[in-house]
Amino acid sequence: MSQSSGEHPPHPTHPRQPPRDVRLLPKAHLHLHFTGSMRPSTLLELADKYGVHLPEALSSAEPAKLRATDERGWFRFQRLYDIARSCLRSPEDIRRLVREAAEEDARDGSGWLEIQVDPTSYAPRLGGLIPTMEIILDAVREASRETGVGMAVLVAANRMKHPLDARTLARLAVRYADQGVVGFGLSNDERRGFARDFDRAFAIAREGGLLAAPHGGELAGPSSVRDCLDDLDAVRIGHGVRAAEDPRLMAKLASRGVTCEVCPSSNVALGVYEKPEDVPLRTLWDAGVPMALGADDPLLFGARLAAQYELVREYHGFSDEELAELARQSVRASAAPTGIRETLLGGIDGWLGGGAAGAGGTGLGGIGLGGISGA
Repeated sequence: MSQSSGEHPPHPTHPRQPPRDVRLLPKAHLHLHFTGSMRPSTLLELADKYGVHLPEALSSAEPAKLRATDERGWFRFQRLYDIARSCLRSPEDIRRLVREAAEEDARDGSGWLEIQVDPTSYAPRLGGLIPTMEIILDAVREASRETGVGMAVLVAANRMKHPLDARTLARLAVRYADQGVVGFGLSNDERRGFARDFDRAFAIAREGGLLAAPHGGELAGPSSVRDCLDDLDAVRIGHGVRAAEDPRLMAKLASRGVTCEVCPSSNVALGVYEKPEDVPLRTLWDAGVPMALGADDPLLFGARLAAQYELVREYHGFSDEELAELARQSVRASAAPTGIRETLLGGIDGWLGGGAAGAGGTGLGGIGLGGISGA
């Protein structure tokens, strides 16, 4: 066709690029509970080994149906968790759980995992608090060497116990601050008690060089997040999604650079939000609140780390560039050593630059994460 005809050749068409594989997106995992990280198949094997009867909610192939927005529902959730925890009875069980958690994270593209544990829950069967911590930290170092995933521990106090118990745990955590413990948390039902009751425990942890990462803003509203900031000097908030109900609080989180460890699947499973699209990820994102996606308790909720990124893509329309920024935020909020941070951030850029689905890789080859001192 000649140009003189007044018609122009059509513009070349570019095929729509398929979405990149989120499992290959390098990331850090900052919100994973110890027993809750267990594979369902491992729980079944250990329950059989120790003669523990599992309710259908734990023995079924389907995730448990939970709704913890009232006390009865939360009690049921805790009961299931306690039954699962009762199947961890030996150092070998601990090593298996930690190794498998690292393997699952490696498959999901995590290059750094901070696993959260209350050692008092395991101490009666493992010889006391100090032996328990040493077993856990040894398991973490071993799993890190075997899988290449950098790992550390966040010791968490139980909000349902006396604040003096939290102080004991804070001192224990500080004792191991140079051996793999990087932070101090506060878990369980945030509707019970006050954050300020635990301020001394968190002061001990901070003075010992540990980061403060209490739970808040999940079962309770924005005031729970505000209390964690004002009373505990939190630098990260476990969950924190209810901050979306208070624009001034979101502005405070954004200005301080406090990261919310958002766990979308568990928010829906526990009835905090009815549907995945109801989780206020866009609201927090638009307000500039840093976020680190986490799996929380995949044993009970059925979804691990990469699934959180898939959920954000599917239900909230996050582009690959936005998913990459979420991954960067998880790395920046972590306690990972500088070398691991730089490698992960470079890998995120490589994932974006790879173009096609599945390109990019984790960018972790050759770093030797398992050899990091204290990890």
